[in-house]
Parts: sequence; C-alpha cells; structure tokens
Amino acid sequence: MSETVLSLGRKINVTHDLYGIVRTMKAIAASNIAQYERAVESLRLYMQAVELGLVACLRHSELPTDGGEEAEDGRLVLVIGSDYGMVGQFNEHLAERVAQSERPGSGQSLLWAVGERIQARLEDAGFTLQRLYPAPNSLSGVTPLVAQILLDSYELTKGDRLKTLLVFHNRPKLKAGYEPASQRLLPLDAEWVRRLSSIPWPTIKPPEVIGSGEIALAALIREFLFGSLFKAFTESLAAENASRFAAMQSAERNIEEFQAELTLRFHRQRQRAIDEELADVISGFEALSRR
Repeated sequence: MSETVLSLGRKINVTHDLYGIVRTMKAIAASNIAQYERAVESLRLYMQAVELGLVACLRHSELPTDGGEEAEDGRLVLVIGSDYGMVGQFNEHLAERVAQSERPGSGQSLLWAVGERIQARLEDAGFTLQRLYPAPNSLSGVTPLVAQILLDSYELTKGDRLKTLLVFHNRPKLKAGYEPASQRLLPLDAEWVRRLSSIPWPTIKPPEVIGSGEIALAALIREFLFGSLFKAFTESLAAENASRFAAMQSAERNIEEFQAELTLRFHRQRQRAIDEELADVISGFEALSRR
C-alpha cells in the first residue's frame, strides 16, 4: 500500500500544526491592521493641527505652489515596498503601477526605493535606482526612516535639484485587500492651498504668528511633508498586513479542505486494515475448523 494508517496519522498531525501556525499569523496580521489604522487616525488629527497652522501663516505669507503645472526636471520618485514574506503580489502590483506612470531610463527623475524586493522588481522593469532604504516592519521603524528620507531629499533642494516629489505605495481598501496608490507632495497643490486660505479660523480671536512668518511657514511645510510620508508608510504597512491576512485566510481554507480529505482517507484506510484483519481471523478460524 502507498499509504498506511500510521503515515496518514503523521500527515494529519503535521497539517494540524501547520493550521495552528497559519491561524496565529492571521491573528497577528489582523491585530497589526487595527494598530496601523489607529495610527492613521491619530495622524489625521495631527495633520489637521498642521493645516490650521498653515491657515494662520497664510494670513501673512504665501505658499509656493505648482501653479497648475508640474516641472519636467528635478523629479524625485519614492517607492515604498515590502521585504517580508506571505504578502502575495504586493511588490509586483506596485512595480506595475510605477511602470505605468514613469518612464524607465529617464534621466530627469531620481528613483529611491524602500525594500530590496521592490528594488529587484523595478530593476527588472528597466529602472535604475539611486538610493535604497530598508523596509520597516513596525511603527517604531517608520519615524527615523521618514526623518532620514526628508534629510536626504533636503540635500537635493540645496542645488535646486528637487522640484517634484512623488510617492508610490500600496494602501488598504475599504472592505478588504489593497491597491497601489500615488501622491505628489511637492510642489504643493495650488487648489489645496486655495482651500486652506478659505478655511475660517475656529475661534473668535485671530491667530498670531510668533517670530518670523517665513520660518514658521517653512517649519509647518516640513511637518506637512513628514506627516504625509508617515501616512504613506503606515498605509503601506496596513496594506502589507491586509495582503498577509488574505493569504493566511486562503491558506486556512486550503488546509481545512486538505485536513478533511486526509481524515477521510485515514478512516478508509483504517477500515480497510480492520477488514483485512477480520478476514485473516475468519480464514484462520475456518482453516482450524476443517482440521
């Protein structure tokens, strides 16, 4: 026989252990998704405070905007991927989105990537990367990474080599799964600035800017960029765990089906072995009776 009751029993035990691991990973992914969603909500409140600060500064200063056009040169493209497993086509879908938007081999754009796996996908698509950052696996790793990226991008502004900043990342969908997304952080959107200018101050006392208005405005713009990048990373982590949750959910269903099949085969094999033993006993009894 190709399978015995003992071998099938071992397979059932191994499958049971694997099922427990998959359920644990699924629970961890669900917990992480909730954590990142709370972080995005907290960040939303912080960004509202930053926008109010910009509203106060706009009473005395003007924000540089795109004027309705996007510069062709001085483009920096940041792609946020994942270096961790059990995420399906997470990096592949993101690389496809970048390839649809950007031209491989364009000398006008700088391409920075977060994660070695997305780097490999982009290079396979014909892109040349100028900088690579390690992919964070928790919120504690996001803050220093965002600070480093902003510091590196600030070096480009000294030589007027940064006019446009684009960010590509995956974000979770409303119900389930994720989708690639992109956003332009620089130059600031003129329509967004006009909307800020029209926001009424929430109190009866008019706001005052302490010190230089230009210094305060520059600081608030940095906070806006930091918050926007932090949100992009947090949404990417939430999407990564949403992809892992979906993968574990699919694996859980497959294991349950395989367990049911193994159990059925186990019972059939066990019944066959019992039938064979009974047949041997009956044959022996009949042989003894003839004597």
